[in-house]
Amino acid sequence: MMTKKEIDKRYEDRHKEERKAAHAVWGTSMNREDFDKLNKFLKDNGIKKIELIYVGWQALQEQYKNKQ
Repeated sequence: MMTKKEIDKRYEDRHKEERKAAHAVWGTSMNREDFDKLNKFLKDNGIKKIELIYVGWQALQEQYKNKQ
């Protein structure tokens, strides 16, 4: 019988290209102090990181739309 870890690994291997085509990951970093503050703020307010990205992106689109 396979362990959950082995089952998950097989699933990940089978669907790697599919995930790669559908999702992107940004490899970025930020100052640790800012990172800790941001994580605390998000956790305290029940906000997911992806929500932060989308809301920030919308705000920037509005900001730059008004500049043109």
